[in-house]
Amino acid sequence: MKPEDIIEQIIDIATQAGQEIRSIYQNGNFEREIKSDNTPVTSADLAANEIICRKLAELTPDIPILSEEAVNIPLSDRQHWQRYWLVDPLDGTGEFIAGSGDFSVIIALVEHNRPIVGVVYVPMTQVCYYAIAGLGAYKRDNGQELRIKSNSLTQQQTDQLRVAVSRRQDPKSVLKLFNHAKHCELVVLGGAALKSCLVAEGRADCYVRLGPTGEWDTGAAQIIVEEAGGALMDINLQPMSYNERETLENPNFIVVGSPNLAWDEILTQS
Repeated sequence: MKPEDIIEQIIDIATQAGQEIRSIYQNGNFEREIKSDNTPVTSADLAANEIICRKLAELTPDIPILSEEAVNIPLSDRQHWQRYWLVDPLDGTGEFIAGSGDFSVIIALVEHNRPIVGVVYVPMTQVCYYAIAGLGAYKRDNGQELRIKSNSLTQQQTDQLRVAVSRRQDPKSVLKLFNHAKHCELVVLGGAALKSCLVAEGRADCYVRLGPTGEWDTGAAQIIVEEAGGALMDINLQPMSYNERETLENPNFIVVGSPNLAWDEILTQS
């Protein structure tokens, strides 16, 4: 099975899940609970998860699924997976609850511990970002499809960075990481994957995430960013790992549109 042979089905699955989330969001009648890791989960998360897992199992019954809503799979079982689906049925649950509209559906295909396919679908705008390793990154919006590229900067332009940040994070904690923080322009948006996609399409130059995220938050975003010309790394500029540790929690990370720049000099703590 080649990823390009099933990409349309993957996008369709993400779209179906997104439509269910959109319906629940607009209806406003959803249940909310706090999980054991102290993060929220809603009936929209669970409804989307059911759709995605059922449809992926039908599409590729031989490929296991690792979802944020079903993570109790020990490394002793996972480490034998050569290929698996990595899913966040609703990235930005906090934004969903707050009513901002900044949330997405994330589906990635990981092979040999590296994402090779990524789909990020935005229910409230019906925009879809996707990428396949070696075949580029794309954005579908209102019936049009565009190949996207990250913004390429020179070292002389790095004192005027557009930095994507979460509206739920103190921007000072992010800006203190930059040597020229006073010249940074903040681009505020919810949802980890959406901010990564901003970098992928050149609307932001970098995105720094401080605080807990899971591998499902970055898998699809990473291949989309990479195929657009950028990179997603931990805050020490080292590669991210997938399915190689017992924990599925990510380290703090940075998404950059111009990997060729001297980010170890741009950042004060790297």
